[in-house]
Amino acid sequence: MTEAPLLQIKNLAISFNGNEVIHNISYHLNANEILGIVGESGSGKSVSSLAILGLLPKKISAVSGTIHFKDIDLTQINQNQFQHIRGNKIAMIFQEPMSSLNPSMRCGIQVEEILNQHTGLSAIEVKQRVLELFDQVKLPEPERVYKSYPHEISGGQKQRVMIAMAIACEPDILIADEPTTALDVTVQKEIIVLLKELQDKTHMSIIFITHDLALISEIAERVIVMYKGDIVEQGTATSIFNMPQHNYTKALINSRPSLQVRLKTLPTIQDYLNNAFTETIVTSEDRAKHHQALYNQSPLLEVINLEKEYISNSGWFGKSQPFKAVNNVSFKIYEGETLGLVGESGCGKSTLGNAILQLDKATAGTIIYKGTDITNLSTKAMRRLRKDIQIIFQDPYASLNPRLTVGQAIMEPMTVHKLYKNKAERKAKVLEILNRVGLSEDYFNRYPHEFSGGQRQRIGIARTIALQPKLIVCDESVSALDISVQAQVLNLLNELKDKFGFTYIFISHDLAVVKYMSDQLIVMNKGEIVEKNDADIVYNNPHQDYTKKLIQAIPKGL
Repeated sequence: MTEAPLLQIKNLAISFNGNEVIHNISYHLNANEILGIVGESGSGKSVSSLAILGLLPKKISAVSGTIHFKDIDLTQINQNQFQHIRGNKIAMIFQEPMSSLNPSMRCGIQVEEILNQHTGLSAIEVKQRVLELFDQVKLPEPERVYKSYPHEISGGQKQRVMIAMAIACEPDILIADEPTTALDVTVQKEIIVLLKELQDKTHMSIIFITHDLALISEIAERVIVMYKGDIVEQGTATSIFNMPQHNYTKALINSRPSLQVRLKTLPTIQDYLNNAFTETIVTSEDRAKHHQALYNQSPLLEVINLEKEYISNSGWFGKSQPFKAVNNVSFKIYEGETLGLVGESGCGKSTLGNAILQLDKATAGTIIYKGTDITNLSTKAMRRLRKDIQIIFQDPYASLNPRLTVGQAIMEPMTVHKLYKNKAERKAKVLEILNRVGLSEDYFNRYPHEFSGGQRQRIGIARTIALQPKLIVCDESVSALDISVQAQVLNLLNELKDKFGFTYIFISHDLAVVKYMSDQLIVMNKGEIVEKNDADIVYNNPHQDYTKKLIQAIPKGL
């Protein structure tokens, strides 16, 4: 006799203000199983999981169908009954640990709260249990983390605190909602290994939610693929990864840059759904020919022995300590080149980008742009330089003024730098740029909050290219995007580079993306360059252990 599922969802439909977003989906979770749910933003994977815990906003949501946890229908119980289940029987790790943890409370106290609510342990026993949990999730120095506030520990450590909180009461089910999205590839690998170890030890069941199918294949036994509120495919991780049936699943697998073959353009979801994609492979001969032309010219930018030092104060009476975020860095970049800059958080890559942009001046060293030292320019010369060297930020929503329409936001730098004769000419240029980045002219009068993440990133790119710069720093500019939106934006950046002759410094912690985009690749660790070469050579034949560690941590799929 087969054992009944631990969780059984039948004909689940969810509406917000009468608009149905989940359409009669059914699936189950077995005891002692890891189930992967994969899909992009808006596919319904997080919404359906929040319904399991009764966390949907009551006033605007309507839920039909059944969600059976053991013999309890979770759609029929009240909030008091849910209090005994949430955190105790079914726990959740949220996507963003910084916003999920209380910034005003020490980490240890936050984990203690859940134990105080669901157990009868004494104060001494509760603290001991928290330290045991911190040790279990492999946090270094559990006593220090116990006393630390969230801002005093790294992103990976914050996520481990969240996991400790989630497993504190030894739940039957753990829902992990995009628990590794914002993390470095090496930390992501550690979290995946940790969750597998915990599941193996405690036999809890895990629902692991992500938009990355390659990542799912490293942890889940069975996989559900969601698209626009429907389950379009489900099966074992091996069968779905090796023999996908639905075009959407095929697109999710193939939209991510391949580590073996370099395509001229990446396929997008729409390409697969419309059967409209033809592969064009960039051969090593094509690449060699392109590089010969690139590196026969004078460098556009040269960085020589650059250093950036900060002073860190440890405590009120602590001694000031100098800290080198960038240490003796030198490289050249040529017009039309994409230089990749990769490394974990804190390695100094964004600090280096800010120093080149003169947003945070270097402590020592020289930056030569078009033959001129730009480290000590006058205000007037600096303004001229701003037109030439631009940045595309990681978070387009934070970098766009919510009070300005899209048209105004793109026109603003044109006005500041006195480009074109009048407002009418500028508007015509903005409409042309919107078309160029794949957006409709109708968007001119709309505001940033009316767009998706991918559309906002296109608006950010439009604003950057409005000044027709020579050099663009792309600082983690695709790291927060879904796989297929990421593919669209990477294609767009390459298309604009070919059209306008842009030069990119492409900063990311995702080595697969950087390898795809880059001509040369620089690997940074602790403020220093540890490896520098052709991107393909670095990937195929890394010399440094640190580079090998980064490459080994990339999710490869089955």
